[in-house]
Amino acid sequence: MTKQQLIERMATDADISKEQAKVALNSFMNAVQDSLKADERLSLVGFGTFSRGFRKQRIGLNPKTKEPLTIPAKYVARFKPSKKLEDTLN
Repeated sequence: MTKQQLIERMATDADISKEQAKVALNSFMNAVQDSLKADERLSLVGFGTFSRGFRKQRIGLNPKTKEPLTIPAKYVARFKPSKKLEDTLN
């Protein structure tokens, strides 16, 4: 599903205009980004939890030359689905 398809689905389900759905979706995405940037967890009961993780610097291999290279440390976004979401999928 693309972002545009999600906006259309939200507009239909909530009986609002596509523009209002777009604003709501963008607001949600900004809230997730802001909370992760501030190292806060964002929990949506029945859906899952967004959190920020840290990946240490490590040594990898260049796939072309097979020579070792250093992969720098960085922060990554993590998502842990709730039990309800996992049960829905299985």
